[in-house]
Amino acid sequence: MTIKLAVIATSKNNIRMLDRLKSIAGDQMEVVLQLGDKNAPFKGSSMSRMKATYGTTGHLMEDNTYSGDARDFIQSPEYFRLRDVFADHMNRTSDRYKYKSHKLENQQDFHDYHHILVDTMAHKVKESGATHCLFFNVPHLAYDTALYQVAQTLGLKITILTQSLFPNVFHSMSDPVYNGSFHAQEGDVPFPIEKGSKPDLFYMKGIKQEREEGGRITLKAIAQLMTFLALKRPLQAFNPFYLWRVLSHMQRIYGEFPKWRDPFADFFHTDAFEFFDHMATFEDQKVDLSGDFVYFPLHMQPEMTTSALGDRFRDQAYAIERLSELLPEGVRILVKENPKQGAYMRGPLFFHRLKRIPKVTILPSWADTYALSGAAKFVATVTGTAGWEAISCGTPSLIFGNAWYRKLPGVVEFTENVTYDEIVSTEIDHEALQQATGSLLARSHTGVVDRHYVAMMDDFNDEENTEGVAQTLWGLLTGETDYAFRDA
Repeated sequence: MTIKLAVIATSKNNIRMLDRLKSIAGDQMEVVLQLGDKNAPFKGSSMSRMKATYGTTGHLMEDNTYSGDARDFIQSPEYFRLRDVFADHMNRTSDRYKYKSHKLENQQDFHDYHHILVDTMAHKVKESGATHCLFFNVPHLAYDTALYQVAQTLGLKITILTQSLFPNVFHSMSDPVYNGSFHAQEGDVPFPIEKGSKPDLFYMKGIKQEREEGGRITLKAIAQLMTFLALKRPLQAFNPFYLWRVLSHMQRIYGEFPKWRDPFADFFHTDAFEFFDHMATFEDQKVDLSGDFVYFPLHMQPEMTTSALGDRFRDQAYAIERLSELLPEGVRILVKENPKQGAYMRGPLFFHRLKRIPKVTILPSWADTYALSGAAKFVATVTGTAGWEAISCGTPSLIFGNAWYRKLPGVVEFTENVTYDEIVSTEIDHEALQQATGSLLARSHTGVVDRHYVAMMDDFNDEENTEGVAQTLWGLLTGETDYAFRDA
C-alpha cells in the first residue's frame, strides 16, 4: 500500500529531511498535503496569523466553502476541551505578543475560527486521501494543532517528533500523552549521570544565578520599540513627549533588574510595563532557604512544554493552587519566574491568584535555581527541565504534565490521590536512575530534527544528519521502527 502523507515541515532542515524521505520511499510514498514555508504548497503560519500569504499551490482557505468533514470531531465528547487547547495555541500570535498578529479578540472569535479551520483541514485531508500524518514537533502553533486534531479523529497514522536535551537524540510518539512513557528491555546499557551535573541549556545562555547591578536599555530593545511603533502606533512615533515617557519607563525597568536580564530584547509592547513593574517589586527581597519548602520554577510561556504537554496545567497558577492543597502547614512554596519570561500569560490576575495562596513566596529573578533545588523537600513543575535536574542530584520531583522524564526514578506524577508524604519519602537510587535513563535513550533515535539544537553538537554534519533522520522516519512510517514513547 502506498503511504499518502500529510506533513508539516516549516524549517529548511526539516524540508531537506522530507525531500530525502521522498527519495528513500520512492513510489511507496506520496506527499499529498504539505504545510510549510512559502515554498511549500501551503504556508502554515498564514493560518495562525490569518494572513493571505500563499504557498506554491495557493492558500488553504481559498476554497472557503463549508464541507462538514469535521463533523465527527466537532461532535466528539472531547471537542470543547480541544477547542480550548486550540485557543491557547492561537493566543501566542495575538496582538499583545506578536508583531505579525491575528485579529481575534474574544471567545466567540476563537470559537468561530476553530470551526472554520478544522472544517477546512478535515476537507483537505479527506480530499487528499492521506493515510499518515507527520509532525517534526509536537503540535502547538494552532495550524498544526488543527491538523493534528482532525487527523486523529479521521484515524490517520500519526508520527510526532520532538528533540531531546541529550545531544543528537530525538524522540517519537503517536500522541503527546505518551511523551515520556517508554518500555525498558533486558540488556539496555545504563547512561552515566554525574550526580549534581547541570545540563547544557544553550537556550538559557547569558542567564545567571546571582545578583548584579542594574542594567541599561539596549540597542535591541530600542529596535523592538521602533518596530512596535511602526506596526502598532505609527502616529505616536512622531510624538517626542510620548517617546520620552516610554524610553524613560523602559530604562527604569532595565535599572531594576540585573544587567543580564534584557526584558525587551525579543518583543516590546507597552502592555508589558505592568508585568515588569510588578516583578521588579520582588528584586530586593532576601532569599530565605530555611525551613521546609517546595521549589516551583515557572515555565517560560508560550512554549510547547506547557501548551501542548501540560494539558490543564498549562495554567501554571492552577498547578500551584493544587500543589498548595498537598502541603502541610509550615511548608512554603517558593516560586521563581522564568528569567526570559515576558508579559504573556502573566497579567495582574495571574499574580493575584498566587497572592491568594498563603504558602506562596515569589522570588527575585536572580535567585539560584540550583541552591533552591538542592535545599527543597522536592521540586514541582509542569514538564520543566528543573524536574530532571532535581532527580539527577537526588531531590524528588512532582510533575503535572507529560514530561519526557516522567517515568524515571524519583519522579512522582500528580494525581488526585498523591500525598505530601508519598513525594518526600521518594528515594532515588542513582544507579537505577542511570539504568532507566539508558533504557529511555535506547528507545530514542539518533539525529537533530530541531535546528536550534545543533548548538549542542561539536561536530555536526548536516548531510549525514539528514540521511540518518530520513531513514528513521521511513522506519517509523512503515512500522519497522518502534516509537520511542508509547502507551504503557
